[in-house]
Amino acid sequence: MDTENVKNAYSTGAFPGSTGVSGSGPSGRLYACDGLAAAVLDDRGVVVRWTGTAEDLTGFRAEEVCGRPVQELVADLPDDPRGAREMPASGRVRLRHQRGDTIDVTFRTTEVGDSAEVLVLAAPTHHVADQEQGAALLRALSAQNRITIAVHDTDLITVQTNATPDPPDGPPVQPGTRLGDVLCAKDAENLEAVLRQVLETGAPVIRRTQEMSWRHDPARRHALALSAFRLEDARGRPTGVAALYLDSADDLRARRHLDLAREVAEQVGGSLDVVRTAQDLADVLAPGFGDLAAVDLAHSVLDGEEPSKHLNGGNMGNAALAPATAVWPAGIKRGECIPPLPDHPLWRSFLHGEPVVFSLDDFSAVINDLQLVDYLVPKNTHSVMVAPLHARGLTLGTITAWRCGRSDPFTEDEADLMKQIASRGALAIDNARRYTREHRAAVALQQLLLPPATTDTPAAETAGAYLPAGGGAEISGDWYDAIALPSLRLALVAGDVVGNGMPANITMGRLRAAIQTLADLELEPDELLTRIADLVQRLAAEAPPGDHDIVGATCLYAVYDPVTKRCAMASAGHPPPVLVRPDGTAEAVAISPGPPLAVIGLPYETTMIDVEPGSVLALYTDGLVERDDRDIGQGLRCLTEALAAYCRPDRALDETGRALLTDLADQAPRDDAALLLARTRAVPAADTAHWEIPADPTAVSKAREWITRQLTLWGLDDLLFTTELIVSELVTNAIRYGRAPMDLRLIRHNVLVCEVTDSSSTQPRLRRARTTDEGGRGLFLVAQLGGRWGCRHGQNGKTIWSEQAIEESP
Repeated sequence: MDTENVKNAYSTGAFPGSTGVSGSGPSGRLYACDGLAAAVLDDRGVVVRWTGTAEDLTGFRAEEVCGRPVQELVADLPDDPRGAREMPASGRVRLRHQRGDTIDVTFRTTEVGDSAEVLVLAAPTHHVADQEQGAALLRALSAQNRITIAVHDTDLITVQTNATPDPPDGPPVQPGTRLGDVLCAKDAENLEAVLRQVLETGAPVIRRTQEMSWRHDPARRHALALSAFRLEDARGRPTGVAALYLDSADDLRARRHLDLAREVAEQVGGSLDVVRTAQDLADVLAPGFGDLAAVDLAHSVLDGEEPSKHLNGGNMGNAALAPATAVWPAGIKRGECIPPLPDHPLWRSFLHGEPVVFSLDDFSAVINDLQLVDYLVPKNTHSVMVAPLHARGLTLGTITAWRCGRSDPFTEDEADLMKQIASRGALAIDNARRYTREHRAAVALQQLLLPPATTDTPAAETAGAYLPAGGGAEISGDWYDAIALPSLRLALVAGDVVGNGMPANITMGRLRAAIQTLADLELEPDELLTRIADLVQRLAAEAPPGDHDIVGATCLYAVYDPVTKRCAMASAGHPPPVLVRPDGTAEAVAISPGPPLAVIGLPYETTMIDVEPGSVLALYTDGLVERDDRDIGQGLRCLTEALAAYCRPDRALDETGRALLTDLADQAPRDDAALLLARTRAVPAADTAHWEIPADPTAVSKAREWITRQLTLWGLDDLLFTTELIVSELVTNAIRYGRAPMDLRLIRHNVLVCEVTDSSSTQPRLRRARTTDEGGRGLFLVAQLGGRWGCRHGQNGKTIWSEQAIEESP
């Protein structure tokens, strides 16, 4: 509405340079003329001159009016005409129109020189009112401090303006100047393009945001809302363009605040790393909010723990600085401790989550230590804002923003914005802190649950490697194990629990403990997996409602015997192992996998293979062979080829395992990957002895003779007495309670193993015999004389064994 009034005022001649006059009669017909209607009257009021504009206004030609009294043109005038000199200096009358209508006009008279003639100027009354209102509107607009108005001609030269430079000591803006004389070249070019489009098309521009700088102060930007419209004369011809500039700094600031809040919401909190989250927060604030920004956090927060109740600089360290290219004080470095700050009432407001704004002088007064101020404050700083990172009742640290150079100081409304940003950033940091704590607990738990990375046993040397999902961000339930068994044998295990996080870790720990316990019972691989499947079913039944289907696992269990150089294995839905022979060839072992451990009722099958000494047996989980760009079959082929290339006799197994994980796994795998490598060994034939025992009680004495000769040959005379007693008891029990065929075997390594095998499945049991009992003391003697003893069942019978330690010679 205001712009329309200004436009009308210009078009009706209210401003200098305007000549257009137009009007309409009561019937709505338009009367227009190029200038003010003018006529000259003599001293009697007779028209002596009649201009063309008067003819345009009234419709009467000069020859029709000249020589007649002017009163004849005035409607509703009494019949008592007065002379022209008695005419008022100005007034308002109704003139007759040639078509019979009347026109309400406002006139003004003035004497013509020294003659008695009078010049009368007239215009339609409503146009005169429009001119007066337009002039008043222009004066009012020109007087507004936040509104700048400028009138440009068709060449975009300034005709009239109320613009003043900012700061006031700049050069004045005068009529006759061009935009390029007062504005920076690029800004002037952009603004002229907008005004020229308005001038050419006639389409106005309303509240278009325009940023510009004065030529004498190019570093300072001004945000203005531009409204521009074309000026036209009475015939619609362009005469120039008028522009109004409203100070929109507040609107732009509010928009930037909204944009900044949106950026914080979008960019902060996407990482679960505390330092990364702090850096994201600092990067959003600088330079979007301040020229520099820093995030300082309590040391305990960086470790994932809760901060202390009395947070100060002494127990905080810098976590993030922004921008990275800024020149910081010599003391501020990422990761370094912040010096203790003096106690001050303003610092206590941090406990309530309130930001504090300082000028440099105020900040120096609060610190009261010039050396500490130099340590903390970047150069050219004039305004500082410090806000606490307060979340869930904890103060995690502080965020500090600085403004330097010609930047505007921080304001109170910006303090409110900083409070909102700090609150959102603190929640993101606290989420990352809590995740760090849980993640470290899960990692620590898994490290405690997993076996040593390397083992060295008579059967094999082993090396395990584990890669968590997400590049370390997630912990799942993959595991491996190497369990030393009696008779120098070694059990190898690889498993994968369904799910991730702490529940998967706990399930993995329970399964690993159960497998170790069952392995000590020396069950066959298929029998052991059947028992474990029963356990998984019980775990699923104990799970909360709705979680039964996510309790499960796959597992591969293998037992290698270095005496027979054979390996027995069974799979519960697990990928097959890969065997790398000493000659460098590698292949996946053909096994018959059974169902995963969550499924019961289906049998498992034991597969037996021969393994040459020096071979490498690789057990792994599916995270190593499954990737987005390949299926499990392709992944198994890649693993087999890589094992053939990496498993060299001169290369350490742990180094080989790390290299394989690095090459085969994704950068941030979706699933955990575990790998167990075992380089097999064999017990030399010279370190074993074997005899068949006849089903005759006299075989006990023969067995003692065999033992005496063999131990003497091995130089183990110190074990001769105890070994004879152990063998006598074991052979006697086999003959008395077992069935043929029966065997006796000795194995020498770091221990001496005595084994007696028979075809009976009866389980021997250790008991305490009563004083009057004639038997029942055999196994008791075996247990007392040997280091440990046990019994294992096979497909064709059982084996009772006993171990004795062999002391090394000086």
